[in-house]
Amino acid sequence: MTTKGHIYVIDDDAAMRDSLNFLLDSAGFGVTLFDDAQAFLDALPGLSFGCVVSDVRMPGLDGIELLKRMKAQQSPFPILIMTGHGDVPLAVEAMKLGAVDFLEKPFEDDRLTAMIESAIRQAEPAAKSEAVAQDIAARVASLSPRERQVMEGLIAGLSNKLIAREYDISPRTIEVYRANVMTKMQANSLSELVRLAMRAGMLND
Repeated sequence: MTTKGHIYVIDDDAAMRDSLNFLLDSAGFGVTLFDDAQAFLDALPGLSFGCVVSDVRMPGLDGIELLKRMKAQQSPFPILIMTGHGDVPLAVEAMKLGAVDFLEKPFEDDRLTAMIESAIRQAEPAAKSEAVAQDIAARVASLSPRERQVMEGLIAGLSNKLIAREYDISPRTIEVYRANVMTKMQANSLSELVRLAMRAGMLND
């Protein structure tokens, strides 16, 4: 079943987690619950893109520290922070650290779902761009050292003969390496290979 997106709820209050689970599931979102921020961070590398809804005051790792760590990891996940009544200074600090918005408890259900939909809509392009960049980096990492050298020669504009002379191997062998590079990088042309190299940061000064 298609959902509106995935929501990761982080709250040490079991009753609050259950309430949010029911609300968000009923609204058509996929939901995963965490009772503390560290458990979420431990799971983060394997999680698909989604919106984080976290309480700000929790034992151990609180919402502010969670934001700091996700910012350090350059995570594309949008984060909504839930605060208690009168926690505005804490909410402002959270916004400065990258939270897309905050909600004071108690809040209206419709307000939360509207904020989540807006956060996902705004963050998705960046998340997709990050996923593409990671995919390209993985392609580069799959190259052997010699294939990497040949790719660097190609994007520098060198001919097969010049690359062969540079590494003292035959032009025919370079052709084999070149074919491997194009296959592994999933590039159909030299111009596409150059674009991929730019995305991978291989052409930065």
